[in-house]
Amino acid sequence: MMQRGWVTVALCFLVATFEGVDLQAAGLVAPKIAPLFRLAPDQLGWFFSASTIGLVAGALIGGRLADRIGRKLTLMIAMGVFGVFSITTALSTGYEMLVATRLLTGLGLGGALPNLIALTSESVTANRRSLAVALMYAGMPFGGGLASLLMALAGGANDWKDLFYIGGAAPLVAIPFLMFAIPESPKFAAQGGTVKAQLFDVLFGEGRALKTIGLWISFFCALLVLYLLLNWLPTMLVSRGMPRPQASLVQAALNLVGVLGPVAVGVLMDGTARRWAVAGIFAALAVGLGIQAIAPAEFGIALVTGAVLGIGILGAQSVLYALAPSLYPTAVRGTGVGAAVAAGRLGSIVGPLLAGAMVGKGQSASQVLTALLPLVLVSGVLAFLLADRKHAIQEN
Repeated sequence: MMQRGWVTVALCFLVATFEGVDLQAAGLVAPKIAPLFRLAPDQLGWFFSASTIGLVAGALIGGRLADRIGRKLTLMIAMGVFGVFSITTALSTGYEMLVATRLLTGLGLGGALPNLIALTSESVTANRRSLAVALMYAGMPFGGGLASLLMALAGGANDWKDLFYIGGAAPLVAIPFLMFAIPESPKFAAQGGTVKAQLFDVLFGEGRALKTIGLWISFFCALLVLYLLLNWLPTMLVSRGMPRPQASLVQAALNLVGVLGPVAVGVLMDGTARRWAVAGIFAALAVGLGIQAIAPAEFGIALVTGAVLGIGILGAQSVLYALAPSLYPTAVRGTGVGAAVAAGRLGSIVGPLLAGAMVGKGQSASQVLTALLPLVLVSGVLAFLLADRKHAIQEN
């Protein structure tokens, strides 16, 4: 049983890699499609945010369906949706179609994530849950890093389409295999039915109100920072004089080296240093932002600071993904995690739009990055409080 649980974690890592490719794609292709489609800064912001608007709805729907029809079936449906519309993005002929296809892609991406979290956390024992979720989540920056490397090697004006073709075809090809390879969550199957509790009671009943609200705020702030960086960092580096291939390599370092953050945090959160691991990773994020804000746009320096920033921001995000399932019982875990992911996606929408507005008003990259520090503090303090084991649901 234990061995099969880790097989599920590995397969969920694979699906998360697919998600990572698609989530990173918009930021990577922006320097190419902005002149191609003659996008103004505010239009570019909406291109970035369209998928995250879909992610909000998708996370809510996918989380609720997870508790009704099961984690596995909902995940397969969500993969089909984001696969089809990722491919359709590459066929876009104008701004309106770009935004529409990204919106629908986001619907599938959002539906998949709470099911990945629930499947992973429910497939291993309680004393390995944080590590399992962290390893699954590491697939997302890993996929983002692969996407960054692909764009760094691309040279043609239309090579941006290949990223969406690959990001869409991979999950569609994988669905038939995963239907047989991934078992349903054993904890969901053991509960013997679907949840019929009202949404308000799931989120705020039985003393969960403060935990739910704190988790939402922490998610909102952390994802605002994360998605601003994912979408705007290459563009900001290019605006400071760095060649596009080098900017893509910096983004690749953020994702690939940043994987170390979730893995380290996952190991520590399952041990006695749980809360201090949370404090440490958010402190690393603040330091990384500060360094990136003042560092010159020289490739070697930017590569190192991008890696440090990646460890901090991806580690901080994995903390929240690990905490969320521990705050809700099995019967309503999909709904609770889905709502938290949706709250975070609101931050994902605000982040790229905020950067677009600041850049449009002449704000420098340093000013944009410095403005994120108070949000890191708020998210970190709330995560530190929620990491107290007294808040975790006691399930084996």
